[in-house]
Amino acid sequence: MEKENEGLKQQSYWLKARLVTDPVMQEAVEEYLLGVLGAGVEQSVDSPDGALCLNVFFTDISPDESRQQELREELESHLQELAVIFAIAPPVVSWELLEDQDWSSNWKVHFKPFAIIPGLVIVPTWEDFQAKEGELVITMDPGMAFGTGHHATTALALAFVRQILGEKGEEQRVLDVGTGTGILGMGAALFGASEVLGIDNDPDAVRIAGENVELNRLEAVMSTAETAIELVSVPRSLVVANIIHDVLIEMAEQLNRLLTADGDLVLSGILHGGQEENIIHHYAKMGFVLRARAEREEWAALWFRRG
Repeated sequence: MEKENEGLKQQSYWLKARLVTDPVMQEAVEEYLLGVLGAGVEQSVDSPDGALCLNVFFTDISPDESRQQELREELESHLQELAVIFAIAPPVVSWELLEDQDWSSNWKVHFKPFAIIPGLVIVPTWEDFQAKEGELVITMDPGMAFGTGHHATTALALAFVRQILGEKGEEQRVLDVGTGTGILGMGAALFGASEVLGIDNDPDAVRIAGENVELNRLEAVMSTAETAIELVSVPRSLVVANIIHDVLIEMAEQLNRLLTADGDLVLSGILHGGQEENIIHHYAKMGFVLRARAEREEWAALWFRRG
């Protein structure tokens, strides 16, 4: 019996959380899970009453009780904060331990190359993908999720970034605020930007973004840094920020400071409707002119130019 118990103790296991929440929180939650906690994310098809159900797998192998408690407290605390920001009920979270059944490799079957916008394809590192003529590719090893790659806010912002860089033509310097996995910054580099800086205040996000930049051989154009926006000093001709509404309001003065006289500003991560109109009103008071807006599902992205 002792030998059997000893064998069970030696069996690897994984900590799993199951989240049930309002779909409006999906991107914010997944961005945090990937960029901060380095967790794997699987969207369940078994979602009650239209709610979003996410299965979250933590990559720590056989975490002890102290580490389990740390992960629980960190995730649940952040979810409470997000619920306040989005003015919804807190997500329901349940936890369990799973024996190692090689899910860490099997999940990859669900991730295939996809066009985030026409002409730009996100490709996982394990896929053999042949780009069509004129097609651009971002290769990523996302851990166990793509972060914001599948989401409307990223696609909406990328479409504006491509349009702006295509229209201006001359050398453009870009700042990607809250770079996360680096998709927006890498997209800007592929669309012809002469220099891209991606900043984030989370060291894990900066590390992941830096690895993705190297993987795509974009180091000559894009760099990443763990720094607060207040510490960035050089103005750019294009600033893009895919962040939640409240932070975009708080950052308004800094974003304004970091734009050149005729610079363009792309904001995403905004809910269509009240949040969208509030952002437009707030930035208009600062002298920004709305050039275009784009919407998909419940999300919106806005393109401003300095007046």
